[in-house]
Amino acid sequence: CKNYTFCKFRKKPLKTRMFTGFLALGEGGKMPREKICKTVHQYNREPLSDDTMGKLLEIAADCCKVKNYVYARYGGIGSLAKLYPGYTIQNEMTASGLRESLGLPSVYFYLALFDALGDIRGQWARVKMKLGELVGKNERFCQEEKHYLRFVLKISNAFTAVLNQEPVVLKKTMQMQYDELAGAVDVQKLHYYLCRKVRKYLVRLHTESADGFSVSEKAYRYKDHGIYLATKENRKRVFIPLTDNNAYAAQIYVKLEPERRGVVIHAPVRVTVRRHEDYVNHVGLAMGMTVMLTTDEGRQYGAEFGSYQMEYAEWIRSEMGSWYRNRENNPGRKKHNAKKQRYEEQLHSYINGELNRFLHEEKPKVVYLPRLPKAQEGGVNKKINNSAVLWQRGYIRRRLEQKCREHSVELREVFAKGMSVECSRCGAEGKKEQGRFYCPSCGFSTEDKVNAACNVKKRGMRGFSANEGMRKS
Repeated sequence: CKNYTFCKFRKKPLKTRMFTGFLALGEGGKMPREKICKTVHQYNREPLSDDTMGKLLEIAADCCKVKNYVYARYGGIGSLAKLYPGYTIQNEMTASGLRESLGLPSVYFYLALFDALGDIRGQWARVKMKLGELVGKNERFCQEEKHYLRFVLKISNAFTAVLNQEPVVLKKTMQMQYDELAGAVDVQKLHYYLCRKVRKYLVRLHTESADGFSVSEKAYRYKDHGIYLATKENRKRVFIPLTDNNAYAAQIYVKLEPERRGVVIHAPVRVTVRRHEDYVNHVGLAMGMTVMLTTDEGRQYGAEFGSYQMEYAEWIRSEMGSWYRNRENNPGRKKHNAKKQRYEEQLHSYINGELNRFLHEEKPKVVYLPRLPKAQEGGVNKKINNSAVLWQRGYIRRRLEQKCREHSVELREVFAKGMSVECSRCGAEGKKEQGRFYCPSCGFSTEDKVNAACNVKKRGMRGFSANEGMRKS
């Protein structure tokens, strides 16, 4: 979903545009219903001409060049101070002459620039998160040293100064706190540690993807059952006939598919949140690779999910083996990527259909979902490993969250440690064998996923959230 990309760099704050209801009162003094953002797709009605597709591909290639230029110039530690809010980089890019040399309209140039800046900021956020994890796990640091490192990671100005080997200068109150922390530790040793870890985990970004670009509202116009897009030629637009007659006023993303000479337009829309008076149930869920979702009442949704998943994984394994055997004379990956996309679209369509059925039949007010652990190292069975790697649990989780928001259903994450072997009837530790759970203490027996879903519901209704569980563990 590109909802975040669509609106993260607009002048108005994101939260006032997309993810909250309107604050102004509607007719009659009533608060209007909450609205949320979702992405809709539009498709070309007929194949595009070679000239039209060539112009769109040229724009995508130039946007790719702009991103790589920004990655190379501003992806290092020397540009950390310029990343927020980004106006300095915008001014420097304007003065660089890159836009004029490419002949790229400003409506495309600056969106590509801001997309690249967002990627760099995301990269730094991941580096800081990783450093925070390493600091917490490092037993050689005392509490004062950990406190100092966490302070530096949290305060951007301090972090920037440390990496650039400059004196840390902060506002008066923050400076006093910093001086107090720095006086209790060996600052130089800790600074060297941060610099080493940043060099290890910071990756300079680069992309070869030139299959799409963002478009602002000024660069397109809906008319004649299609859309007119601005090109690199002054005051000339290309026309793309669409399969629907909908018109949107927002920043859109144009995904190019030259193999079929077509495009897919991703447009963000605000939809009204639905409220159902008959949605009153509390439902616990367990996720699986064979059956997508199992409720605490034993009902299953996505019973054919495992067969879809296994077919997809088997095809991936066979394709990879064939590619490695013929890699010297391999003509390319276009057919492979096209078929992979068809498999994923088929799987995603099935997932969305089953999630809709789940909400319609279960009518939940609150859904309790286990917080799944991070992916672990593979075992000895290569087929199972390959299927686990392609498991769509992240996609299922995101789509369930989106659909719950659309229907005013509360989704709560529950701490899941030890949940699968805990008896949902007596709480004792049981055993799992061949898809069944058995408790030797009370003799309770049921499907292992049903037992897990019951535990999820019990923990959720007791208020045992995922965050509280992580702190206690």
